[in-house]
Amino acid sequence: MQAEQIEIMEFLRKQAPFRALDNKVLEQIASRTDVAYFKAGTRIMTFDEPVTDWHLIRSGAVEVYRRTGELYDRLTVGDYFGQFGLLRDKRVRFPATAVEDTLVYLIPESLFTELFEKHESFADQVELEDRTRLKQAVARQNESNQLMTSRVENLLHREQLNVPVTMSVQEVANRMIAMEVTCALVVTESDQPMAASRLVGIVTDKDIRIRLVATGLPHNTPVEQIMTTRIASIEHHQYVFEAMLMMLRFNVHHLPVLRHGLPVGVVTLPDIMRYESQNSLFVVRSIFRARNIDELKVLRPQVVACFSRMVAEDANSHMIGTAMAVIGRSFKQRLLELAEQQFGPPPVPYCFLALGSMAREEQLIVTDQDNALILDNRYNPKEHEEYFVRLSNFVCDGLNDCGYVHCEGGIMAVNPKWRKTLKQWQDSFRDWIENPAREVLLNTFIFFDLQGVWGQTQWAEQLNHFVADKASRSPLFLSAMARGALGRTPPLGFFRSFVMEEDGVHSRTINMKRRGTAPLADLIRVHALAMGSLAHNSFDRLADLEEANFLPQGMAADLADALELIAMVRIRHQARDLEAGREPDNNIEPDNLSDFERKTLKDAFQVLNNAQKSLRFRYQNLRAYE
Repeated sequence: MQAEQIEIMEFLRKQAPFRALDNKVLEQIASRTDVAYFKAGTRIMTFDEPVTDWHLIRSGAVEVYRRTGELYDRLTVGDYFGQFGLLRDKRVRFPATAVEDTLVYLIPESLFTELFEKHESFADQVELEDRTRLKQAVARQNESNQLMTSRVENLLHREQLNVPVTMSVQEVANRMIAMEVTCALVVTESDQPMAASRLVGIVTDKDIRIRLVATGLPHNTPVEQIMTTRIASIEHHQYVFEAMLMMLRFNVHHLPVLRHGLPVGVVTLPDIMRYESQNSLFVVRSIFRARNIDELKVLRPQVVACFSRMVAEDANSHMIGTAMAVIGRSFKQRLLELAEQQFGPPPVPYCFLALGSMAREEQLIVTDQDNALILDNRYNPKEHEEYFVRLSNFVCDGLNDCGYVHCEGGIMAVNPKWRKTLKQWQDSFRDWIENPAREVLLNTFIFFDLQGVWGQTQWAEQLNHFVADKASRSPLFLSAMARGALGRTPPLGFFRSFVMEEDGVHSRTINMKRRGTAPLADLIRVHALAMGSLAHNSFDRLADLEEANFLPQGMAADLADALELIAMVRIRHQARDLEAGREPDNNIEPDNLSDFERKTLKDAFQVLNNAQKSLRFRYQNLRAYE
């Protein structure tokens, strides 16, 4: 081999698409590769012209554009372009220009196609386009997890007992014994033989013990008198992970399965446990069995183990975030139960709020507490304040003891500023929306993600409806929110290199929350408010936006993929910290990522970057805040 070919071969060997190829293949590539030089400012590819080579950058930098002239990507040493046209119609789809003096290796189309078809590792690295690589990275993760691909109907392996509302509890119990089941679904009766029986309740072994035997009711009591009527249920076509999250959310062990609204079976805790081996369900159950704060504090290792196991078993970020939020909410609920046991019933009704990531169900293992109180409009500080001060201190200090540290910004119920009556909260949101001072909004973003976790939770929903209605009709407010959402930018440099922290203990790292998941959540929230979505979770908000065609074609799906990829890099980093015995944080070192992770992470940040540009353009009153 000539010296030039040896140099090409050695360069190829270091690049991700070629690393799995043997020397014979690398020699073939090197022998058929040409070299081209482009001065800064020179057009390398023009839209729709024939494309005959795959381009690999040896030195320099290149900008790739959409056909409209909008910048699509910036590439540097080791990056490549031209594959989309080669694999589609052999014509240039994305024009390219050298922005520095640039040396490019040209691999002929026939050789590129041969490599793509014969070598799976090469094809996996060289995707049709960056967004495809990102989508496939997310899809591979989801496909590897049984929770994401198994449907609830696959868990229905036994005949289900359905009983009419008039049947006696004794007869129901006898039928449960005969069928060896631990619950019965209570259905309507009808005079029409072919009429469908609809689910109206559920009765379990526990219900019979507590509501019949312990209270001394006669055995012939109709089952409708002891059944549970507020039923959590799931449709047959939904996924096992959705059943798991529903059991977590409602702390139930029996979940009726419906087909078009009619009962077809029940999924039980053991059914789920075959798929979810760490038992986040068990963690929640342990929380509600704790008798005091000391017993709650010792559950922290179980929470950490639950997080680590879900990561190890390839759960996606939506599953992990929701499970951790449910666990955090369960701590709040149990602490509030204990507080009311200690201080007595509240003098007026209230609703305890979860804010921020817990309300969005995007909580991870590294988190603080963000909460607030809605008080009944009859609240009188002179008569009632002492009770709610004691309750708030008990809960917030208890959460801190359990690993949910105090909020440095003071956004907690212990702060009298965030204990308001329902009317005062409505007035606050009205003022924030109608008079959107930028500085005020920056400090109140978190209140636009809220969920009620205890007490009069319907008040939280009233606030959410109030905000959704007013915000969607307030362009100046949306502009101010958009301006705030642009305050945190993705860590991409001019040539798509990572921009990292330069000072302090986290030098040469990227904060994946501050520069990734947080700006994505902020951006998605603005669009959700603009369309009046009532969803809390960012993925659910994106689903609403996509269904309503509120965003440009494909943007919602791209944002969902970007959020999943960035969140999972952050999650896996925290899991590795825990495994190594380090205190987990949000700061990753890009050098510790694989080549594929770095590329897909850059793709995800580019999606965020493009979406932020679109946000600026869409809410044009933004200029008033420049």
